[in-house]
Amino acid sequence: MPSHLSADRPAAQPPGRGSVDALISQTRRLRGDVDAVRRDTRSDGSDPQERWQRALCDLALHQLSDLDEHLAQLRDGPAPASPAPAAPPADRPEPPAARLGSLLSRVGSAEWNLLTDEASWSGELYQILGRDPAAAPLTLDELPSLVLDEDRPKLTAMVTHCLVDAKPIDGEFRIVRPDDEIRTVHMMGEPVLDSDGSAASMWAVLRDVSALRRSQSEVSETRDSLQRHRHHAQTEHRLAVELQEAVLPPWRGSLRLPHGGPATLDLAARYLPSSASALIGGDWYDALELADGDTLLSVGDLTGHGVAATSGMATLLGAVRGMAMAGTQPGQLMSWLNQLLDATVQPALGSAVCCRYRPQSRTLTWAQAGHPAPLLFRDGTGRRLNPPDGVLLGATSGAVYAQAEETLEVGDVLLLHTDGLVPRHSGADSVSHLLDLAPRLGGARDAQDCVRLVVEEFGDSEREDDACVLVARVTS
Repeated sequence: MPSHLSADRPAAQPPGRGSVDALISQTRRLRGDVDAVRRDTRSDGSDPQERWQRALCDLALHQLSDLDEHLAQLRDGPAPASPAPAAPPADRPEPPAARLGSLLSRVGSAEWNLLTDEASWSGELYQILGRDPAAAPLTLDELPSLVLDEDRPKLTAMVTHCLVDAKPIDGEFRIVRPDDEIRTVHMMGEPVLDSDGSAASMWAVLRDVSALRRSQSEVSETRDSLQRHRHHAQTEHRLAVELQEAVLPPWRGSLRLPHGGPATLDLAARYLPSSASALIGGDWYDALELADGDTLLSVGDLTGHGVAATSGMATLLGAVRGMAMAGTQPGQLMSWLNQLLDATVQPALGSAVCCRYRPQSRTLTWAQAGHPAPLLFRDGTGRRLNPPDGVLLGATSGAVYAQAEETLEVGDVLLLHTDGLVPRHSGADSVSHLLDLAPRLGGARDAQDCVRLVVEEFGDSEREDDACVLVARVTS
């Protein structure tokens, strides 16, 4: 009888990957040994003892195959969470590792004599079906009363094929226990034929596979959820990239402004995406020729990632361009930009630096909002411009932003950037690394060459956040 399969076993602990691999190897070796024993067992059904031995071998092969599959899921799937000290609530399924001990479920056996209409059940089968051990076992005609309505045709078909066509039973159905708990039962059995070839009785072994089926369902649901999440992330990334490409300046390589007449600024820029996130951030750079002949230079960063951050960046950049075209000076522009961000439905913080360059006097007027100050390189040395007062955009209502002026010279290189340009460094440390490039930037041929030097130095490093760099070189 199969009662020995239900002996107490020590609870399984969440193993490491190497331990799981060892368990898988042991499981597969054991499965091969059991299969060899099964093949050596006679299959004519004449010896009841050998009949039960073969049934137990079949059942053990099912158990081992299920365990092999579950161990593979544990090894290849996400690392299981550490088990909580207390048992999980009834409505929260246990993690796969904690459920390994329940995979080898309790097994029961039964035999139905078709000539006497008598039935014999093992004690384990009473426990599986939730029946009182003192009650008489159910006959084959009564057994469907325990089964869910939608599964009864399945059980009826299995029993019919077994008794009429002498086909073995191997299938599952769901039962409803007296406590209204629904369990999934796997049933294997064969007919016992009398001398004229008709079925005299039917025997079967049954096991409760509810925990295993729940686990498989959870794995399938998790896989579907991950696929939906991956598809959503890919869609969001594509939308963010398309929006960013539509908003950021379309020029690639060097840009010379103004377009009409002698060029006074040679410009180049680069957007450097994060290597730690697939989502696009809210960084921007911009260079725009204004109606009065001045040039607008700006860089900025809106907190967040994805479509929301990119669309917010597009709103801010559009406002910067519109206000600059209307003649708004950098300090006032930052104040109105702060009011715009403060009035948005979705709270956010942003930083920015906005410069207005007048080519006739080579005067740079600029303001900043919690942003790294521009760096000025001249004659092989570099320095950070002294920043005027300005808090982060969206940090406080009614903020006032000061502005500063700087007179540039022919050959000067102005470098504007967002946080994160120098990976694993920030603040003064980041500025120091950028200023170290002064001799090389001084010898660069043009703005594009300057950007290339910066990217070669810092662009290939692992960066946690997106970054932008904009270089303006004074040519006349």
